[in-house]
Amino acid sequence: MSARPNRLPPLWFVTLTFATTLLLSADALAADEDAAVSAPGEPPADAYKMVVEAPSPLKETLMRDVGLARWQAYAAMTEDLLDRLAREAIDETRNAAAAEGWFSAAIDVTIDRRTKPPTVTLTVTPGEPTLITSVDIDVTGPATTDVPRGTDAIARLKHTWGLPVGARFRQPAWTAAKETALATLTASPYAAAKITRSEASIDPAHASADLALELASGPAFRVGALEITGLSRYPESIVRNFGTIERGAPYEEVELVRFVRRLNASGYFASAQAAVDTDTAHADDATIKVAVIEAPTRRVEAGLGYSTDVQFRGNASYRDVDINSHGLQMLIEGRLESKLQSASIRFTQPPNESGWIAAYTVGAERTDIESLVTKTAAAGTRWHTIEERNEHAVSATFYVDQQQPAGGEWIKSHDAYFAYERFWRRTDNLISPTTGWMASLEGGGGPPGVSTLGFGRVIGRFASWLPIDDKNEFQFRAQGGAVLATSRIGIPSALLFRTGGDTTVRGYAFESLGVQDGAAIVPGRYYAVFNGEATHWIKEAWGIAAFIDAGNAVDSLSNTHLALGYGVGARVRSPLGPFRVDLAYGQDVHKFRVHLSVGLTF
Repeated sequence: MSARPNRLPPLWFVTLTFATTLLLSADALAADEDAAVSAPGEPPADAYKMVVEAPSPLKETLMRDVGLARWQAYAAMTEDLLDRLAREAIDETRNAAAAEGWFSAAIDVTIDRRTKPPTVTLTVTPGEPTLITSVDIDVTGPATTDVPRGTDAIARLKHTWGLPVGARFRQPAWTAAKETALATLTASPYAAAKITRSEASIDPAHASADLALELASGPAFRVGALEITGLSRYPESIVRNFGTIERGAPYEEVELVRFVRRLNASGYFASAQAAVDTDTAHADDATIKVAVIEAPTRRVEAGLGYSTDVQFRGNASYRDVDINSHGLQMLIEGRLESKLQSASIRFTQPPNESGWIAAYTVGAERTDIESLVTKTAAAGTRWHTIEERNEHAVSATFYVDQQQPAGGEWIKSHDAYFAYERFWRRTDNLISPTTGWMASLEGGGGPPGVSTLGFGRVIGRFASWLPIDDKNEFQFRAQGGAVLATSRIGIPSALLFRTGGDTTVRGYAFESLGVQDGAAIVPGRYYAVFNGEATHWIKEAWGIAAFIDAGNAVDSLSNTHLALGYGVGARVRSPLGPFRVDLAYGQDVHKFRVHLSVGLTF
């Protein structure tokens, strides 16, 4: 038998075998890495120990992003692979250091294989940080000659520029500053503005940076038609009537934000969004696109809670936002608290074409506070405008009231009360303001004949927020009121005044400041409250505060005494407004009290 000649396998077979081997090796490598990282039971030991010596925040970035950090738990680590990762770490670190403004950083990586596991030390000597030596911001286009809207927007973006001369250059800050500048311009009528040139010239030898930014404003936009999508239950008029932007008016992003906030708070919609169509061909009549998602019409809520004012409480409510297929809302509420019990039903109409919302309420309330028992039933209507910054409201309410101080007789009264209210709100945020002011004024009265005792009533409120710097702010509030009548007897308790508690004069029990009547504290015809508070924010959402409060409610302005309370507290920013925990000392009662409150009371 002759031997068969040796033959080489065909080329396709060699290629297929080699490719299959690579795939199997890659799969095995991935399986090894998965097993090393995610095997059940005790976590595997790291292949090496990594030490980073660098300033923050660069150190945190390196510990998270460089390959040395990501491969630390790889069980099949070899010396060659570790050496390669160490070499690559130098370039990775150089890029990370440059992003933080260190363009001349000295970088060293050492591997100590005498330890088990080996120790890899990444050392960064950053050198001098790069500082900004010049900033050139140029805006071109119609905004430069549009006084005041365009010129104000340009001045605002330059004033709020995030990287002034002398600041340290960082790539994230440079990106954020450009985005903020563009957002400031597009929030004005120049909604299609864009960046046409941006340049950061770095001189590593002198650790300096020259910044240049050019923006083209494009044309000014004017509000056109509303294009509404997402409606199935409600007519378009419900959406339109929540808006205050007139067609043909200059576009302003802030007005669109307010429009969306009203829609989201209306109860009709689970979500609402709006944006201007930035097609420059239609800048004079720009479509406002509004997209809504309708919310379920019915909702039942119940809860239990505790507050330092009224102690334990329970509440339940039923809401139907469309009881007549035309957007008429109904809300039934009940509250059961240690000092207060109430029930009410309210009907609210959607806004009309003039931007007014009408509500009709019937309710009853019983209180037992400071040895005074009150029983009040009321029915009335209140109409208010949807514009929050300059809100107007008118109301008419009929009260039937009974008061009984401890050991005394029931005092009965009734009143038809008519009032007008005016609100001014000039803050950066209506829920959690940090700068600006708010004020309100209410005037009203109960005419003789339809009231037990004819009287007039006036209340004024003012609050301001003053930022001192990035971490500190000061808040001041003042409020006061007067019932102009010959006596408090014959006037419903709901229209008189008591004070003290979580949101007025801290250091005193809820509504414990008023007129002494035997063992009871009863409401008086006059009141005043003043609050001053300084807050230091340790982090963005956490802070500490020191405060002083003064106030009282009296029946005569002669020999008026203001009760003083002061203390310290913790502050937390929340979606519902500021959450406050305060420890206050009431100087008149010589006692400490803890107060809890949330939200803005105004």
